[in-house]
Amino acid sequence: MEVGLLWFDDDRARRIEEKVQRAAAHYAAKYGHRPNLCFVHPTMLEGNGNGKGEVLRTDGVEVRAGRAILPDHFWIGVAEADKGRKARG
Repeated sequence: MEVGLLWFDDDRARRIEEKVQRAAAHYAAKYGHRPNLCFVHPTMLEGNGNGKGEVLRTDGVEVRAGRAILPDHFWIGVAEADKGRKARG
C-alpha cells in the first residue's frame, strides 16, 4: 500500500476491531470503495488472540503491524495487488 488514509483513535473504551471498522467506514465514504488493509503499531495487536500479534482480520480488512506507525494511528487503504485488479476489471 503506497497511499492510504491516516486515522487517529485513542479512545480506550473501543476495541481495535471497532476502531478499524470506523476508519474503514470513513475511508469508504471518502473514496467510494472499501479498504482491505490497515497498518497499526505492533503494540496495538498484542493480546488480540492472534499469536504473536502480527495480523488481525476484521470486517474484510487485514490489520498488520507496522513499526513506522505511531500508537493509536491507523494507516488504512487498499493493498497494491488489489488496486491492479480494480483498474483492469
